[in-house]
Amino acid sequence: MELIFEKSRPGRTAGSVPASDVPETALETLIPAGLLRDDLDLPELAEVDIVRHYTRLARRNFGVDVGFYPLGSCTMKYNPKVNENAARLDGFTGLHPYAPVAFSQGSLRLLHELAGYLSEICGMDEFTLQPAAGAHGELTGVMIIKKHFEKKGRKRSTILIPDTAHGTNPASVALCGFQVATVRSNAEGGIDVAHLRELMTEDVAGLMLTNPNTLGLFERNIEEVADIVHRRGGLLYCDGANANALVGVTRPGDLGFDIIQLNLHKTFSTPHGCGGPGSGPVGVKRHLAPFLPVPRVVKKGKRYRWSEEFPLSIGRVRAFYGNFGVMVKAYAYIRALGAEGMRRVSENAVLNANYVMARLKPHYRLAYDRVCMHECVFTGERQVQESGVHTTDIAKRLLDYGFHPPTIYFPLIVREAIMIEPTETESKETLDEFCEAMISIAREARENPDLVKSAPLTTPVKRLDDVLAARKPDVCWTLC
Repeated sequence: MELIFEKSRPGRTAGSVPASDVPETALETLIPAGLLRDDLDLPELAEVDIVRHYTRLARRNFGVDVGFYPLGSCTMKYNPKVNENAARLDGFTGLHPYAPVAFSQGSLRLLHELAGYLSEICGMDEFTLQPAAGAHGELTGVMIIKKHFEKKGRKRSTILIPDTAHGTNPASVALCGFQVATVRSNAEGGIDVAHLRELMTEDVAGLMLTNPNTLGLFERNIEEVADIVHRRGGLLYCDGANANALVGVTRPGDLGFDIIQLNLHKTFSTPHGCGGPGSGPVGVKRHLAPFLPVPRVVKKGKRYRWSEEFPLSIGRVRAFYGNFGVMVKAYAYIRALGAEGMRRVSENAVLNANYVMARLKPHYRLAYDRVCMHECVFTGERQVQESGVHTTDIAKRLLDYGFHPPTIYFPLIVREAIMIEPTETESKETLDEFCEAMISIAREARENPDLVKSAPLTTPVKRLDDVLAARKPDVCWTLC
């Protein structure tokens, strides 16, 4: 496919401008000469050529409205369009952040009620909606942990993080001035309790734990883990990126967690990815509530207002009050599903993941052979050993079958990892089509490994030099 610059023909234009009926003024008299440019070399095309060019490009994009995303760890799931419509209502989109509270009662009520719903879903006492994304929520949560110990007059320098953690966990910890200590996983893919006991000293502020973890496994020893942390005066933090497996079924607060960050743009109905707006609310137990960011929405009688009357707060963590449109979608999602619907979301997500795991288990080795939650992690080591076909080859071959690849090479503790997360919205027919593609690729890896190693074969752009692309990206090609 040609670049738009290659389609350019001198003299072609995308529109016609009528003759000016006012006196003309030379640009040189309006703009300093040093700021004028006459070497832009913009493409010259007719309007229809421009429309067709970008429409063809758009058709090459893959999206959840086009096909299945088996993309583990990110919850790339389909979200109801009605929630998008709710977020576009004029009363929401037209409201200025500095509008008087008298004109903002509906939006303030939505924020107040959403925080209450999230508290109930997670078993927490209060929530802040300010953080703009999951990692921002982590940072906010760690700031709260730091403030908690400062208020007690205790200096703790370390936070524990499992070896299966998301990479943002240690980054958030480091930004707050803490040291990171890594907790090993056991043979079942959970926390090595003996190692946790060894590391959990009175210098440790807490443990950041994703549950279920990035292996898609529920922490079976969670109550013992919580007890070990709390006995030493530490706090138990839940990375809620994988909450899609828990909502409506179990509450992190009931499991012993003191604090949690959620990803509304993963679990609660906002399309995720491409750098779009996210939301990373943070919920806490009552003993940490005084440290939540301000301003907060408070209710007195039937009226809502902003309040900064919280002297122990860590302060504001974002301009204004968070990504409001994302919160509207989450509110609509929760209200539409209700308690039973939220539970059904998690149950179907877990059912789908275990179905995929059972179908692919004879063809790919499981990293941890036990019942999974919302995602399952295979390894391509069998294919590597048998025919030299690596996980990246399998992922690229999937493109030829019309499927977006799953997450690969993560978690880092699994060699040749293939993480598959089907989510609750996919039908059995879709899952079967995906599984058949994966099974066919496993067969091809045995019978014709060179074919798989040269994939993709049918995509507009064939296999790239990954190292060269990372070090010398062709920005012009990307933009055009």
